Amino acid sequence: MFNRRQFLTRAVRGSSLLALGSAVPQFVAQTARAAAPGKDTILVVVEMTGGNDGLNTVIPYADDLYHKARPTLRQTKQQVVVLDDHVGLHSGMQALRPLWEAGNLAVVQGVGYPNPDRSHFEAMDIWHTADPKRAATTGWLGRASGEMENRSGGVPILHVGTGKAPLAATGAQGRGAVSVGDQNSFRLELGNGDRKDSRRKLLEAVTTPATSTDDDDPLAFVQRRQVQTLTAVENLRELLEGPRAIRGFGGGLQQKFQLIAGLIARGFGTRIFYVSLDGFDTHADQAPAHQQLLTQLATGIGEFFRELKDTGNDSRVRVLTFSEFGRRVTENGSRGTDHGAASCVLLAGGGVKGGVVGKHPSLSDLDSDDLKYHTDFRSLYATLLDDWLNCDSKSVLGAKWDHIKALAAR
Repeated sequence: MFNRRQFLTRAVRGSSLLALGSAVPQFVAQTARAAAPGKDTILVVVEMTGGNDGLNTVIPYADDLYHKARPTLRQTKQQVVVLDDHVGLHSGMQALRPLWEAGNLAVVQGVGYPNPDRSHFEAMDIWHTADPKRAATTGWLGRASGEMENRSGGVPILHVGTGKAPLAATGAQGRGAVSVGDQNSFRLELGNGDRKDSRRKLLEAVTTPATSTDDDDPLAFVQRRQVQTLTAVENLRELLEGPRAIRGFGGGLQQKFQLIAGLIARGFGTRIFYVSLDGFDTHADQAPAHQQLLTQLATGIGEFFRELKDTGNDSRVRVLTFSEFGRRVTENGSRGTDHGAASCVLLAGGGVKGGVVGKHPSLSDLDSDDLKYHTDFRSLYATLLDDWLNCDSKSVLGAKWDHIKALAAR
């Protein structure tokens, strides 16, 4: 047993593993909004970084125009994981077949937004903020964490990966996700600006009586929130480094899913998890790289749900995949594809009404060789927020969006 000073000192010592948004005091005010272990629903978001080729993920194998546009990248009916008489999943996604056959995989086609941006950075920011006008400075998941019910003192959003937490997980006034990025070290990072100064202020707060009630004041933060928040951090450290540490924590996507499954099984209390898989900017020699990436994605998701089922948690977890944009319909001269627009989204897990959602975008009616979207991604977000996370989507997204009925919770 150790006192408050020892607790905080231990939490800020060592090398990087945990990162809390850009300002600890503001973030901590939201730490209570987490899952009631074994009860609340959980969302795992998978970012496919680089612009995934949706046309070769959900493949219109029955369309001659597809085969004409993709002479070296095309896949036939004999290769794909057939979903219906028109489309199938890429052959690298065989590991998703059990979820599909169980009715727990939805394939949403034609997802996008008006006037699409083909810049990696701008397009990713749009998906992260849910704001095509790029006026928002916070992320949709970060805003959602402020709307979730106050049930336990855990961490509302956990980013599993190196580097700072994604914009999607950043809330108001710098509130953000906790980031787990390295299995061999531990630290409570205190901001994206002058971290040394932030750490000094926090340590001073341990030894100086608080005189302020301002939420931005580290002194008030220590008095009101240190037990709740730092206990959650300490619990996380025990789960990662203690004698009963969760197995398999590492840098690969499958290992990230193993960590998340372990945290869910141990009742850690986080309701939103965020992971990334990079490498989808396939301008040249796309076929082998895309095959490997989609195999990694499908295997990770498939094994994740098998682990969740073993612990009785599969029905309360959903996995959402997205990428900043799709690729052009016609393959380029380097046997790759260039930046495009509309793409597909996968949603797997508990309560999902499995099936193909929406028509595949036309290959004869294109916008500068890009697929046209018919489903705004904010409708997808609104459906998940209202029906799955029990958040007020209008408060999070700034407007009311129609739900995608096929994705409504059972």
